[in-house]
Amino acid sequence: MTDPTPVPDPADLPAVPSADPATDPVEAPGTTLGEAAAGPVRRGVEVIAEIVKRLPNGPGVYRMIDAKGDVLYVGKARSLKKRVASYARPINVSTRILRMVQATAAMEFVSTRTETEALLLEANLIKRLRPRFNVLLRDDKSFPYILITGDHEAPQILKHRGARNRKGDYFGPFASAGAVGRTINALQKAFLIRSCTDAVYASRTRPCLLHQIKRCAAPCTGEVDLPAYGELVREARAFLTGRSAAVKSELATAMEAASADLDFERAAVYRDRLAALSHVSAHQGINPRGVEEADVFALHQEGGQTAIQVFFFRTGQNWGNHGYFPKADPTLEPAEVLESFVAQFYDDKPVPRLVLVSHALPEQVLLAEALSERAGRRVEIATPQRSEKRDLVDHALTNAREALGRRLAETSSQTALLEGLAGAFGLAGPPRRIEVYDNSHIMGTNAVGAMVVAGPEGFVKGQYRTFNIRSTDLTPGDDFGMMREVLTRRFARLLKEAGPRPDAAAGAATTDHADEAETEASAEAVRPWPDLVLIDGGAGQLTAAQTVLAELGIADLPLVGVAKGADRDAGRETFHIPGRQPFRLPIRDPVLYFIQRLRDEAHRFAIGTHRARRSKELVANPLDEVAGIGPTRKRALLRHFGTAKAIARAGVEDLQAVAGVSESLARAIHAHFHEGRG
Repeated sequence: MTDPTPVPDPADLPAVPSADPATDPVEAPGTTLGEAAAGPVRRGVEVIAEIVKRLPNGPGVYRMIDAKGDVLYVGKARSLKKRVASYARPINVSTRILRMVQATAAMEFVSTRTETEALLLEANLIKRLRPRFNVLLRDDKSFPYILITGDHEAPQILKHRGARNRKGDYFGPFASAGAVGRTINALQKAFLIRSCTDAVYASRTRPCLLHQIKRCAAPCTGEVDLPAYGELVREARAFLTGRSAAVKSELATAMEAASADLDFERAAVYRDRLAALSHVSAHQGINPRGVEEADVFALHQEGGQTAIQVFFFRTGQNWGNHGYFPKADPTLEPAEVLESFVAQFYDDKPVPRLVLVSHALPEQVLLAEALSERAGRRVEIATPQRSEKRDLVDHALTNAREALGRRLAETSSQTALLEGLAGAFGLAGPPRRIEVYDNSHIMGTNAVGAMVVAGPEGFVKGQYRTFNIRSTDLTPGDDFGMMREVLTRRFARLLKEAGPRPDAAAGAATTDHADEAETEASAEAVRPWPDLVLIDGGAGQLTAAQTVLAELGIADLPLVGVAKGADRDAGRETFHIPGRQPFRLPIRDPVLYFIQRLRDEAHRFAIGTHRARRSKELVANPLDEVAGIGPTRKRALLRHFGTAKAIARAGVEDLQAVAGVSESLARAIHAHFHEGRG
């Protein structure tokens, strides 16, 4: 049960209680209490000290919340009272903890029955709330799986990604869709399971090409009876659940029996299936012989950044790997970062029987218990020191080190480009957030505006935005009017949500004074206000943008219009900046290439959005615009008349003959298609 705690009035709070020697320390030595007690930190301490009085001694999860209502930190504790009390005495703690305490205006709690439940809930809340001071799993993409369906008499094998709403068995995860495709291909050769949809299955009258090339047993036309097909499916499930050796042994035994019976044709079928299984288990980089099912996590830290490589091993084979670069405070130990990462990683993914990690985790036993509870079976977490398992970890660690090296090199290159951009456009410093705007339409139809965002780590695709042009008084093809609408909507909303743009000079003056939170958060996300706005267009587009910003009261926001060169040649772009004469950059200048990449990305995104909108309109049904027509009545009308055109020509009486269409609705449909006709 959640117990939200209101923000108390600091004037009514008692003095901070004395330290309790039994309470565990929060952090490694750092700052003394004398330093911590000054100013705003004292206010946070007082808030926490008052809250502690009402806390239980049992396990649970706590959330530290700032004055705006944003969650700062999510943590779990064996004893909520002791853990939270330690924040009320910030003695010898890191600067990170001091900033957390300083910003805390309220706390919320959830009591749990066990510390294991608390750990699972903590991971779930961190992923959902993304608190500023926690280790954050930034790239939490969904992985593809293999699905063998369980809602049909002849199960189908297919690639699946997303929510598991369909009945059946899911196997994975795979690191990429390509790995899934290759595995399904080989499994079809080995087990002859169909991959066609249920609709195709029901409509077949003769075997398809897949049966001819020996990749499907063709249960659709009775080439194999359902019990025999069910045995093939059983073998495939057994193979994918890690019993590959047993399946191979069964096939080898069956092949030998067929040979002994002089049934060489049947023996050849088993031989081909065995060969296909061997192909599935063939060399894919590194394949352990003694590890059937495991995930391997390896962490490497360098230059204040963290890289984690995750390798997936199933059925004794490598199903691929994926790299992550989580946001983590540089003061945290590698083992702490890895532990938080693993807990969050399995919040929405199936857990294998074995998890190998490169660093011994602080609460490894507790995390193993939590994952076992989630999986419903025993899960082991190990830090191998020798043998083949150690080789797997070392291999993953090498990949993590190389991935972080590449990222640091790319970041260094990006930093140099941003510095060059600042010099070319006369900015106060390298921009941390660049917004690029473009429009796309065909003769004014399906007009859309697009915004792409770039920062120190490249494009920030999660912050891209599209704008369907809504103005009805715009002349078709009025690019200036479209840009005015897009910028008005964007910056009016930004003012409402983020407040006025911070003064650049004031921000530069205070950079050296403790806005470490901004520095820490910079790797996670760029700031809401842009430091530079690029407009795809020349002087006219730039003037439209200036007008919008002036009307909104936004001053000193750097604006640059990027006009295409003669004959739209890349490399001949002209740059328009308020107060300066138009100019060009040297044709081989890396900054020019960088700007072209930014502009081209905005162009690509705008065109893609426009095409999607146009395609949707092309397949739109005119019945969608009639009030009172839902999916059921639409289907009934189309079933009765055949096409929307026939419905448009129908009379009121004909429309009334359709089940579910009343006289009033029939008249509404008729009026919709005949409005304005005499």
